[in-house]
Amino acid sequence: MKRTFIAAIMVFMFLTLAGCGDDDYNEPPAPPPIVTDILSDPVYDGDIVKDPLSGLYTVTQGSTQEVFAGIDPVTEEEYRAFLDFPLTSVPLNAVIVSAVLDIVINSILPQPLNFTIPIRIDLVYFQPPTLIGTNFDQPALASTMITPPISQSDFGMHVPVDVTSLMVEAQRLQLPDFQIRIMEDLGAVSFGLIKINDTTGVDRGALAPLLQVTYF
Repeated sequence: MKRTFIAAIMVFMFLTLAGCGDDDYNEPPAPPPIVTDILSDPVYDGDIVKDPLSGLYTVTQGSTQEVFAGIDPVTEEEYRAFLDFPLTSVPLNAVIVSAVLDIVINSILPQPLNFTIPIRIDLVYFQPPTLIGTNFDQPALASTMITPPISQSDFGMHVPVDVTSLMVEAQRLQLPDFQIRIMEDLGAVSFGLIKINDTTGVDRGALAPLLQVTYF
């Protein structure tokens, strides 16, 4: 229900703006934008963790049920999550109006969280879509932040993120997949770890990572 509501709000805002023109020109109404919901591909979703002592990477990918992002406050291991959204439903010549990433935060460490965790989302691209250790530090094609930062109030909740700028860049590059890396922004580091729901069960449509794209 919440995911449908977010898409409806984006469409309503656009149609409202489109209707503010000068009626004296009698221009035909603009066609309504198209909204498509794209679930991430659980086969290619995963995460990479870096050991703080050895510097070695551990890759977990494929129907994992959850992915992790951030720094474990106990072990100080750093996790970076990777999500893959196939763009087969978005034409290569589409004009992007908006894109919203919706994720569900299953857990947060430490608990309770008495500070915020700054989380960055990078547009990346790797083929074949099999994760390897070097994807951990792969240069980003574009980046954005989850705003406001993750806090205790996000525990167990849907967190919508505006990723329009990333989707516009993916479209400009004509990427066949919208692939993102979710990681703690390493400015003023505060050790915190989030677990993102990536279930392959019957509730996947409601709980798994979702990309909503509005376009013409």
